[in-house]
Amino acid sequence: MNLDLKQQVVKANRALVSSGLVSLTWGNVSAIDRESGLIAIKPSGIDYADLNTEQLVILNLDGQVVEGDLRPSSDTKTHLELYRNFTSIGAVVHTHSPCATAFSQAGIPLPCLGTTHADHFYGEVPVARALTETEVKNDYEHATGVSIVERFRELNLVPMEVPAVLLQHHAPFTWGQTPLKALENSIALEMCAKMALMTWQLNPQSGPIPEHILEMHYSRKHGANAYYGQQD
Repeated sequence: MNLDLKQQVVKANRALVSSGLVSLTWGNVSAIDRESGLIAIKPSGIDYADLNTEQLVILNLDGQVVEGDLRPSSDTKTHLELYRNFTSIGAVVHTHSPCATAFSQAGIPLPCLGTTHADHFYGEVPVARALTETEVKNDYEHATGVSIVERFRELNLVPMEVPAVLLQHHAPFTWGQTPLKALENSIALEMCAKMALMTWQLNPQSGPIPEHILEMHYSRKHGANAYYGQQD
C-alpha cells in the first residue's frame, strides 16, 4: 500500500476529533487500495493525536494482518464486509456522532427533509436491523457488516448514492471513494440529523422534500451532468 493512502487515513482519523464527530476514541477510518486488495485501518484504542502511518494496521480482504504490530480497530470485520460487498467504495468511517447516533438508537431512518440532505444523500438514510443474540455471540462485528449489506440489498440502494447507514441500537457508518470524502459524508450525516431534529421541533409535521427538488439537488452535484463546483 502506498504511503499517500496511509497518510490520508491518518489525516481523516485525526479529523474525526477536530470535526466534532467523536469523543474519546469512539470512531475509526479505513481505506482500501483496490489494486492490491489491502486495507489500512486505525489500531484499536490509539489516541488520534498520536496516530501515525507506522501505527496503521494493514490487512487483506480475508482479515489477515500483513503489516503492523498493533491490534486493528474492533470494528475491522464490519469494514471488511463493506469492502467485500460494496466494491465501488474506497474508504469507510465509523463514528458515534451525537445526532446521527440518536437516530440509530431510536431506530428511525433519516428522511431527506431539505436540500442540504439532498446534496449528499439520494433520499432517506436507512436503518440496518438490530442483531440477534446468536449473531452477537458468534461474530458481532462481522454480523454488523452483514446487516448493513442486507439492508441495502433489501431496499435496492446504490452505496455511492446513499453513502451512509444507521445501525439500530448502535451508531452510523459512512463511506466514500477516499478517506476524506467518507469523512465529509460523516460530517454531512451528522449535520443533516441535527437539522432534522431541529426541523421537527419547529414543525413536527414536516415531511420529505418533494421528489423533483431532491432530483435537482442530488444530480447537480453528482453524476455525468453535475455542474456544481469547478471542472478539472
